[in-house]
Amino acid sequence: MPIGPLTMFAIYIICWWVALFMVLPIGTNRQDQPPPTDGSQWGAPDTPNLKKKFVTTTWVGAVLWLLIVGAIFTGLVPMPEIGAG
Repeated sequence: MPIGPLTMFAIYIICWWVALFMVLPIGTNRQDQPPPTDGSQWGAPDTPNLKKKFVTTTWVGAVLWLLIVGAIFTGLVPMPEIGAG
């Protein structure tokens, strides 16, 4: 096995964070809205749908993780031999 379970978990966490920042801006277009007059932030969406975005982030992160771990296990991404020496 080229990598251990802790490394696979760390790769998943990195994939999850990358997917989160890819998913967060989806559906937050505010250009056609009038400027807010109630003191709210101009770029803040009315309904952020965070639960839906976290679920989407989880499965997108899992797909990215499967692609990366699959590339490692098939040898497309060579891993260095640590301790051989």
